[in-house]
Amino acid sequence: MIAIKAENISKQYRLGQVGTGTLTHDLNRLWHKVRGKEDPYLTVGEENDRTKSAPSDYVWAIKDINFEVKQGEVLGVIGRNGAGKSTLLKLLSRTTVPTTGSIKIRGRIASLLEVGTGFHPELTGRDNIFLNGAILGMTKDEIKRKFDKIVDFSGVERYIDTPVKRYSSGMYVRLAFAVAAHLEPEILIVDEVLAVGDAEFQKKALGKMHDVSSSEGRTVLFVSHNMAAISELCTRGIVLNNGSLLFEGQINKAVAHYQNSGNTQTSFEHKGSLDLAVGNENIKILKVKVLPLQKEFLTLSSGLAIEVEFYNNKPNINLSIGIIVKTFSEVVISELPGIITQNKDSRKGVYSIKYEVPPDLLNAGIYYINLLFGEDQRHVLYEKQQIVQFEILNETIGTNSNPIAGFLRLNRNATHQFLGQYES
Repeated sequence: MIAIKAENISKQYRLGQVGTGTLTHDLNRLWHKVRGKEDPYLTVGEENDRTKSAPSDYVWAIKDINFEVKQGEVLGVIGRNGAGKSTLLKLLSRTTVPTTGSIKIRGRIASLLEVGTGFHPELTGRDNIFLNGAILGMTKDEIKRKFDKIVDFSGVERYIDTPVKRYSSGMYVRLAFAVAAHLEPEILIVDEVLAVGDAEFQKKALGKMHDVSSSEGRTVLFVSHNMAAISELCTRGIVLNNGSLLFEGQINKAVAHYQNSGNTQTSFEHKGSLDLAVGNENIKILKVKVLPLQKEFLTLSSGLAIEVEFYNNKPNINLSIGIIVKTFSEVVISELPGIITQNKDSRKGVYSIKYEVPPDLLNAGIYYINLLFGEDQRHVLYEKQQIVQFEILNETIGTNSNPIAGFLRLNRNATHQFLGQYES
């Protein structure tokens, strides 16, 4: 049974204005509507890329999105900031309407889109439980039966008769999630608000979402930047980018797609003329890849392999390469040295080198790779900064994933080989 079906949904906003803009625009819309024609401003609008300026005053927050969610399924919604995740959830929660397309929903929805959604700041926690429950369609008797469980789960019993305007953001989200999860909606929609809570509450909340989906057969839509939580909780995922749907499928493949879709550029490859490749008269970089050893995407326990292919244009030298791994804050974690040739026996042509980094040696976080090519381990032939970027994902929910400096055990058994002449 289908719980949610979205068909060609789009949402357009006008930038820099409240409402539809000018009176001229309103009259133009009315004139087209009277004649039975489409809104003239639906044909304009820029892609939702927050990093770029554009001449148009209109932007598509999401554009032509189609997907289905089955009853009892846990769907992860993945994407970088500004990808359209929150807009999509607001459309599904019916807090706003789509500009085009239709959404069909079977069942009652409880949404937790931002801290304090549905709460009145002047009312106490107790009053807000009853108010929120009523908004979600529960009777007073039903709320009374679940009241003690809600308060116990939230962990704010001491402050339950205090106005919520005096709550911290963490207490706010604890109580709001407890209400939404215990009032038995058929569909539970949770945005990134759980990140406000502490580690203990995040684990508790994720466990509750798992229970309501697996044991009680309810549908959950979950947005998070914590890929460990996404991969542990969800069965399927969709990946959004600039308002468009990039991928829909099994959750591990969705996370892997997100990890390689511009959020972190884990590979570089040159095809075509050798003259146009990145490098100089000595070295041309052809390929750099960072791959998980044991899983579909990079995590603390997956380990990783770093593969490099390059063209050497200097024969009869002692050729070497250095692979420098840095954190996002430019802290050098390690340098992986590789002696390619000795006794001045290098040849012109393509070489490859591969390093394997064992699991559980890199902390969770974002890393860069710099390449340094040398002669006689003294003279620099070519250096390339930040050729690729990759992210190690945390596998323990409710913990920080900030990269910190650490040590890396080097794999001294790196393999390399001469591949032959370059062919376009």
